[in-house]
Amino acid sequence: MSEQFLHRLAWLVVALCVAPIAAAGLAALTGDWQTWRDVLGPVLPRYAGATLTLVVIVGVSTAVLGSITAWLVTVYRFPGVRVLEVALALPLAFPAYVLAYAYTHLLDHPGPVQTLLREVTGWGPRDYWFPEIRSLGGAALMLTIVLYPYVYLLARASFKQQSSNAFLVARTLGRSPIRAFWRVALPMARPAIAGGALLAVMETIADYGTVAFFNVQTFATGIYQAWFSMGDRGAAAQLSLCLLSFALLLAGLERAQRGKARTAGRGARFETMEKPRLTGGVGWMATLICVLPVLLGFVIPVAMLGVMAHGSGQSLLSPRYIGFMQNSVTVAAVASVLTVIGAVLIGFRARTNPGRRSKGMVIAAGLGYAVPGGVIAVGLMVPMAALDNLIDDIMEASFGIDTGLLITGSIWLMVVAYMARFMAAALNAYDSGMATVPAHYDAIGRSLGQPGPKLLWRVHLPVAKTSVMTALLIVFVDVMKELPATLILHPFNFQTLAVQAHRLASDERLAQAAVPSLVLVGFGLIPVALLCRTLGRDNSTGKRSAKMGTAIHAG
Repeated sequence: MSEQFLHRLAWLVVALCVAPIAAAGLAALTGDWQTWRDVLGPVLPRYAGATLTLVVIVGVSTAVLGSITAWLVTVYRFPGVRVLEVALALPLAFPAYVLAYAYTHLLDHPGPVQTLLREVTGWGPRDYWFPEIRSLGGAALMLTIVLYPYVYLLARASFKQQSSNAFLVARTLGRSPIRAFWRVALPMARPAIAGGALLAVMETIADYGTVAFFNVQTFATGIYQAWFSMGDRGAAAQLSLCLLSFALLLAGLERAQRGKARTAGRGARFETMEKPRLTGGVGWMATLICVLPVLLGFVIPVAMLGVMAHGSGQSLLSPRYIGFMQNSVTVAAVASVLTVIGAVLIGFRARTNPGRRSKGMVIAAGLGYAVPGGVIAVGLMVPMAALDNLIDDIMEASFGIDTGLLITGSIWLMVVAYMARFMAAALNAYDSGMATVPAHYDAIGRSLGQPGPKLLWRVHLPVAKTSVMTALLIVFVDVMKELPATLILHPFNFQTLAVQAHRLASDERLAQAAVPSLVLVGFGLIPVALLCRTLGRDNSTGKRSAKMGTAIHAG
């Protein structure tokens, strides 16, 4: 196996990642526009309005909530801060649609909250007003609670990297702590906050389970309805093109708005100061601000799902659910291994042959992260279904054999979709590990008789093994939770936990949907637990900060 062969494999992986996106655009442009003119045209403003509203609400809310909580736990000491700075990452374990199931059971009309309200007050069903959870606002709340940790983690890292000099200068010039935060610390952390908000926005426009369950008409639900309800794959492709354009426009606007800004670093002189302690009502207010997202995003939904699952009469040890778990774990394991192998090949090609082509290869392979899973699924299904029909027609005419769905009826199409969707996550994790390897190691390895494949196997992978394992774990959990692509691509006799939870919830069997939902949350806790362990280690081994500026900061 030569180095050139590895480079060709890398280009093949890139082609597999780009092909669904290109196919979706081509299918949209060459398809029949009759359904678009008659059916989709009138509802397009509704799809666009709902999607844009969700994007604005979730983007702003996650930026505000993530930034405030990150600032509080990074800069101040208050009751429970050591626990909260780790616990604030826990809502990442929840898929948004699972959170929607839990809160619908809790807050809906027959749920325990409204039932208790009627029993205590003696009111009838029409004697009071209660916020409707199944609404656009409810969907935005679910997405915000689940996605704010993206901003929190990136903003916290940025705040920790900032030197206190600029902040202290602002305080000595008479600025209050709030104004100093607003005018100094926040602008330096803006690239990190914008990056986290962009991740939250991308997840928002890709979400199908939450908006479908709450009956919010977005581009994501429109694609699914066009595919299954109207049976028009061309119309689904045209809606996919709209959603793809919207996603890429958001990514481009964020990049252009950021310009050449970078996350503020420590600089040549890095000064820290001891965290001032917030006491009394101010300290407990800070605790409350940080506790609420953890309660709403983790504690309450876990407790609610546990109660629902206990009363559902279903067992995870039944053959049916064991089959669901086996299917989910199998496809997630296969997809994660192949995706990480592809990321390693692309990363190796980019490192050993740096230049514009390699940079373009990495960008092209990572495009799928900005593309919703439903778009990738449509991009694969339209050409592969046509190919299946062509093969079936040829075999039927030549040999009288009905081949059926050879490609679209297999899990391998799902695997390709997952590779295209999550290649960016694997690439980022692998690159973070390889960034610690000096470039001259490659030259040393080659001089000692280690050509391309051996260089990868004996030099790169041993150094980056932790990053490779992290990439495997991240992609595995992402595949387990992915819903839109799985709903469109899964074979008829191949059910996963995500599909089962969605179908039970769609039939209003929320108690039964809690069982597979809890399993998904359990898998989601694995990378979050590792992340929390890293945060805890960072807190316990950090250097003792200099005792300066406490009186200035608390003034």
